[in-house]
Amino acid sequence: MKSFAFALAALLPLVPGALRAQSPAPQESDYYKIEPFSFPTDIVAEVGAIELLPEHTLAVGTRRGDVYIVDNAFTPDPANAKYKLFASGLHEVLGLAYKDGWLYVTQRPEVSRLKDKDGDGRADIFETVNADWNITGDYHEYAFGSRFDPKGNLWVTLCLTGSFHSNAPYRGWCLRITPDGKSIPTAAGLRSPGGVGFSPDGTAYYDDNQGVWNGSSSLKPLLVGSFHGHPETLKWWDNAMGEKPLESVTGTRITQERERNPKFAPPAVILPHAKVGNSPTAWDWDESGKFGPFTKQLFITDQSFSVVNRVTLETVNGVKQGCVFPFLKGLQSGPIGVRMSPDGVLFVGGSDRGWGARGGKPFDLERITWTGKVPFEMHEIKATPEGFEVKFTQPVDTTTAKDANNYKMRAWTYIWQSSYGSPEVDEVLPKVEVASVSEDGTTVKLKVTPLTKGHVHQLDVPGVKSKDGAPVLHPVGYYTLNEIPKS
Repeated sequence: MKSFAFALAALLPLVPGALRAQSPAPQESDYYKIEPFSFPTDIVAEVGAIELLPEHTLAVGTRRGDVYIVDNAFTPDPANAKYKLFASGLHEVLGLAYKDGWLYVTQRPEVSRLKDKDGDGRADIFETVNADWNITGDYHEYAFGSRFDPKGNLWVTLCLTGSFHSNAPYRGWCLRITPDGKSIPTAAGLRSPGGVGFSPDGTAYYDDNQGVWNGSSSLKPLLVGSFHGHPETLKWWDNAMGEKPLESVTGTRITQERERNPKFAPPAVILPHAKVGNSPTAWDWDESGKFGPFTKQLFITDQSFSVVNRVTLETVNGVKQGCVFPFLKGLQSGPIGVRMSPDGVLFVGGSDRGWGARGGKPFDLERITWTGKVPFEMHEIKATPEGFEVKFTQPVDTTTAKDANNYKMRAWTYIWQSSYGSPEVDEVLPKVEVASVSEDGTTVKLKVTPLTKGHVHQLDVPGVKSKDGAPVLHPVGYYTLNEIPKS
């Protein structure tokens, strides 16, 4: 047997390349490293929010109502992290924001601010900033808080009562909390927001979960005075916001609702249910350029799938739309809180209490860093009058990229309805007729027939290779085509 193996090894250089040992397929771990933190046994870190504090420390808020300060969070080994209880007795912390020595906390009944006055590491001042919304005690009445916008406001998104109703003031709303503690009703019709924040251009977004008036989960722009579908929330409409939106009509489509109801804001990016996740939560974006080639793109977590997805955005005919791509799987629990540091470290943490999470652990805090290697990916997809423009992170192999047969598409939408969720309906199978490659090899223009306004357009590129012969790491993207660009 040994002599046969030796003879075979000697012959390998002479056999065709297809029979030679192949390089292992690229893995996500080649490009991004996930490092879990470990907690003492007396800490239940069901992380609901994360904030960066001065001197490279973290504040971590939990669903149990505690806030911990984490030192040494950036050291090479996360096992060196130290934890100190800063505050307790709060009610489900799902938002943290630091400003002028105060830690602002969005908890279920209010926005509070905390300060350590005597310097012992524990908060000793607790002040209510705003409590203009109400709670009934229902399990689903979560409150998610943003960090500060340029005017010093905090944006708070409030879940419905029991997932279906608005039984207390401003359930299913977004409120802005001003620096002097006043609330400004901002948008209505929300169902179950999982995170709220601001994109690189300053637009506020929240992600809503599949359910009533949500055929699938999605990322939605929080435009002032906008309506997002749930009609029961309109009973709290403030006349100062202008004319009240029309109530939603069940059994139609989002495109029809847009035409009928001028204040209705369509989802910017639909996150196809059971494809990229089931329950999107918080998100953040990189402005450092130290988190790989995706600067100014959004990284949005999914609690159920224990993953991070990636979102690109653009404005077409004055309407927000864009694409979601798979990015990174393998988190240990169900991520809820997210924070990107200025030096390109993404902190995520969460829990699986109430809903299962694929990660398997009851709670976690982890950090994600870029290894320095650039994955071959679809960097972004943009809509064109005739189809789509796909930009890659590396030059493509021209032969595979110009072959229209290497692109597969499917498009669909969802029923706009008061029932829970929706199947994928109105299926269309667009065809890529022509694929043309840019001179530098990084961009491919696709002529697609037909394009369907309002549909999610799924693009698969399994046959496209990089100039060096590598496959696309995540060969699928889901583009929400609210608008087709004008010629």
